[in-house]
Amino acid sequence: MDSATVETRTNSTKEKDPVKRGPKVYVGIAALIVIVVAAVIVGPRFSGGAVAKATAPAPVVSVSQPLEREVHGRIQFLGQFSPVDQVELRAQVGGTLTFIGFKDGDIVRKGALLFIIDPTPYQIKFDESSAQVAKARARLELATTELARAQTLQKTDAGTAENVEQRSADLKSAQAALDEAEALVRDAKFDLDRTHVYAPFSGRMGTHLVSIGNLISGNRGGGNDTTLLATVVSIDPIYLNFDMSEADYLSFERGRTSEKAGLANKVDIALGDENRFDRHGTLNFLDNRLDRSSGTIHARATVPNSDSLLTPGEFGRVRVNLSSFRQVLLVPDAAVSADQTDRMVLVVGSDGAVKEKKVQAGDLRYGLRVIYSGIAASDRVIIGGPPVVPGAKVSTKDDTIVAGSDEGTN
Repeated sequence: MDSATVETRTNSTKEKDPVKRGPKVYVGIAALIVIVVAAVIVGPRFSGGAVAKATAPAPVVSVSQPLEREVHGRIQFLGQFSPVDQVELRAQVGGTLTFIGFKDGDIVRKGALLFIIDPTPYQIKFDESSAQVAKARARLELATTELARAQTLQKTDAGTAENVEQRSADLKSAQAALDEAEALVRDAKFDLDRTHVYAPFSGRMGTHLVSIGNLISGNRGGGNDTTLLATVVSIDPIYLNFDMSEADYLSFERGRTSEKAGLANKVDIALGDENRFDRHGTLNFLDNRLDRSSGTIHARATVPNSDSLLTPGEFGRVRVNLSSFRQVLLVPDAAVSADQTDRMVLVVGSDGAVKEKKVQAGDLRYGLRVIYSGIAASDRVIIGGPPVVPGAKVSTKDDTIVAGSDEGTN
């Protein structure tokens, strides 16, 4: 093969070799690949979300017009229970404690034996006094006999008037000695009786503060120098104390005057874990002046406590019914939301948009929340369905607000 042929083949081979590419070309190709992949992966999400958002149906909420009712006025307070009777059992005589007749927290009946203080020294004193009475009585009998004899002798001129006077004085002295001895017996009997401590009324015992074997200090006048044995409080009935503001007091007085002290003297009561005011009491005390510092007046009701559930110191809600009536609107309590210090109700307008209205809410009546102002009787209040926000478009489904019983509810 000649040299011309070899040169031709070599040139042909060089023409077929690929052109060398620079680094910028590869960077551009990589960027293009990244854009394509991102478009494939992320693009459908944005386009699909927009489509889903455009095609999502409006939420369906239940709406109803508020109920219209005429309700009588009520005022409610927070009160605290206290015992009608409360006694500190203190020793009136000293000695060794020998008996405790109850367990801490027991309910005891009036007259139940609670403590015994060793009666031995007081029994001795009582016996000595009784002996003195017998001795004084014997002297009195002798003085009586001698006076009668002296009077007989005087009548027969065998005795003198001076002798009669002497015997008469002896009789009076004997009588005085007998009176003194009998007084000492009563004194000794008083101390002897106080060695046994009985329940002054039916009630619940506190813890015993002195154990058997301890030396008790006591005196008849009581005071801090006497030993405190225990406390007992009455439990049935029980007091419920509460305070009225000046405005509530005026409403209460007007209602009581119009009802001739009937309706306004009855109160309904609920404990902290109760939703219904099933307990009832009678207002039996209203203070004679308002407290200047707090602007309130103290009131007290007597409440039956046959089940012994009410305990002194416990808190309870007390409700006083008034005779005045007022036209109000009623909605479910769940339909009223709190916005800081305001109460709000969501309603649906004619265009299907949710609107928020500020309302003045009251207590619960017939199981529903009282609305004094802020919405109209024709408003469509949202009472059920998924959560929605003001301004949202919704579909509505008509529903009905059902009122329950007003007896006993708050």
